[in-house]
Amino acid sequence: QVQLVESGGGLVQPGGSLKLSCAASGSIFSINAMGWFRQVPGKQRDVVAVISSRGSTNYADSVKGRFTISGDFAKKTVYLQMNSLKPEDTAVYYCNVRISTAYLPYWGQGTQVTVSS
Repeated sequence: QVQLVESGGGLVQPGGSLKLSCAASGSIFSINAMGWFRQVPGKQRDVVAVISSRGSTNYADSVKGRFTISGDFAKKTVYLQMNSLKPEDTAVYYCNVRISTAYLPYWGQGTQVTVSS
């Protein structure tokens, strides 16, 4: 059984920081990328950051320079360090892993990030 478990969210003031963690477990092999996504009510889930098994990273324009993705492919864990948080970063954050050309068709429960004063 495949599981994606996110943690680390919470309430933080604008300008603050949070670090999200995600652990993937189950019969998952040949992961070539891991990513973070976020979703606000009524909108689609958007990609935030991706790290490949070769170490390359990509970020949404809105988070460049503020968020840093890292991961341990052997342990199937991925992290998202979020600094200089803004109210518009408020969302439920999800992780997923990519095998070949597609992310898993499963999602965890996500972790809520709320940026508010």
